[in-house]
Amino acid sequence: MQSGYYSSAAGMVTQFNRLDTIANNLANVNTAGFKEDNLVVGDFMRLYKEARDELPNGNHTKEAAQFLNRTMNKAPQIVDSYTDYSVGDMQKTDNSLDLALSREGLFFLVKTPQGIRLTREGSFTKDDEGKLITKSGYEVLPSDYFITKQPITLTQDNNIVHVDKNGQMSTNIPNSAKLNAASKIFVAQPDNMALLKKEGNNLFRYDGEQEFESIEQSGAVVQGFVEKSNVNAVKMMTQMIETNRLVGMYQKAMDTQMNDMNRDAIEKLAKKG
Repeated sequence: MQSGYYSSAAGMVTQFNRLDTIANNLANVNTAGFKEDNLVVGDFMRLYKEARDELPNGNHTKEAAQFLNRTMNKAPQIVDSYTDYSVGDMQKTDNSLDLALSREGLFFLVKTPQGIRLTREGSFTKDDEGKLITKSGYEVLPSDYFITKQPITLTQDNNIVHVDKNGQMSTNIPNSAKLNAASKIFVAQPDNMALLKKEGNNLFRYDGEQEFESIEQSGAVVQGFVEKSNVNAVKMMTQMIETNRLVGMYQKAMDTQMNDMNRDAIEKLAKKG
């Protein structure tokens, strides 16, 4: 059996999956609020050390040795994936509707056709009806949304919009510079970040049973700034070079297994014949 060939092929597939993740990170290096994805690649020895107490064979036994011999040639494989939710750099825009969150684990709540979602992208604007929306057209929700079911609406006369560090919005009285309290932006904090799932358009779906409550004193809303992607482009390029080299090494191992070793075996058999 060509076990070396199959192990090399499996290792190559693992590296292709790494390349997909790295390429997606690099493609979003300039996407506001994007969070870097990473994969955990495990080899047998690491997995064995974590699970050896649960193995059916006792240590230092003949059965255990047979188990090790059978599995030591297994290829590295992806055993887990995770998202880095660390805060990205803040970029000043001076746009009063651009908002950023300066603390990790906080999100804006938005309404999409698929339901309520979370996002870190705070490049907001107004639609034709005056509703506060994201660049993708999703309504940004106020802190009392689950009571009123109403969006955040700004009139044409609201030339001045001020947002404090807790997300409380204030707008000017028409034809005046005086400010009145308006809607407060919904700032949510999931109780288990591991249950967040990316959905595209910089949105996250939360699969937990938590009913979101707006954080009244978050102290994290920054007006006139957007949070940049937290992808480290240099690190990603380094990982891409490393992964490409590993793909080349697996390819060479496959060629050696199928060509050189098989040719050598055929030549030896021919001499014996």
